[in-house]
Amino acid sequence: MEKNKHYFYVVRCRDGSYYAGYTNDLERRLAAHNQGKGAKYTRGRTPVELIHHEIFETQTLAMQAEYKFKQLSRKQKQMWMDKEDI
Repeated sequence: MEKNKHYFYVVRCRDGSYYAGYTNDLERRLAAHNQGKGAKYTRGRTPVELIHHEIFETQTLAMQAEYKFKQLSRKQKQMWMDKEDI
């Protein structure tokens, strides 16, 4: 893993819902979600599938992207992932 990589990511849960998060180690974080050790939200919704990720130079920028995504409605999230240009 390269240092100073900060990821905003979106996974689709088994029930079709989305979970967005931040990490500096994407592979480890996805493994944790699928082992039931990730976020409380994803624990009963495994397996999860990575459907989007972005890399940022700073934690702040990655977390801002996560925050903006979480403010969207489900329909807006779907449109955003289809187009990535809301």
